[in-house]
Amino acid sequence: MTQHLLVTLFCPDRTGLVAAVAGRLFELGVNLGDTSFAVLGTAAEFSAVCEAPEDVTADEIHAALAALPEAADARIEVRPFGLDPVADAGGRVTHRVFVRGGDRPGLVARMAEVFGQYEANIVRMSAEHVPDGGDGQYVVRFDVAIPPAAVDRCLNTAANTAGELHLECHVDAADRLHPAQ
Repeated sequence: MTQHLLVTLFCPDRTGLVAAVAGRLFELGVNLGDTSFAVLGTAAEFSAVCEAPEDVTADEIHAALAALPEAADARIEVRPFGLDPVADAGGRVTHRVFVRGGDRPGLVARMAEVFGQYEANIVRMSAEHVPDGGDGQYVVRFDVAIPPAAVDRCLNTAANTAGELHLECHVDAADRLHPAQ
């Protein structure tokens, strides 16, 4: 029998952090499901829906992760995951939309409104300020699940919205993200 847990870790970014956390979880018999990792400024955030043996407690997992040198000063949470650990169709990425250019206040809000208008689900989003010798560039990546009937309208509106903000927009379709095996 297994249990589903949400494991989160927030701490200063360190080389080897993902390897240390994933390795320790593996040693405990914990299997990673949907997992994300991001550097946020000088911090790092790791989140995973995990499948753990019933005889491994949340407290044991917490203690094992807290003992890692790479996780020094980390804020760690291990708690039951009360939802379905497998995404439905709304959680499967159909398109990856990149928006790039100078930082524009409201950029994320405007783009998110476009996706919401077409009932597209934002599955993942990342935004990053990239220094380029000038004022820098802002790069936002949206991984979205767009209903098939709305794909063309949604992507055209996203490109137009980015253009209105004087930003570049590039789209990759899911078949380019996950080529056939």
